[in-house]
Amino acid sequence: MTKKISRFQKFTMHNPFIQFFVFLFLNVKILTVVAFGHGGTRK
Repeated sequence: MTKKISRFQKFTMHNPFIQFFVFLFLNVKILTVVAFGHGGTRK
């Protein structure tokens, strides 16, 4: 069974710029959580 996706979802999936920005945004979120979230940096 194929799931029906909307035109906007198809547009975002096939747009490399949006993919790149989402990738960067997720990386920044993960890095901030790793750096400040669980006390990984020692003083």
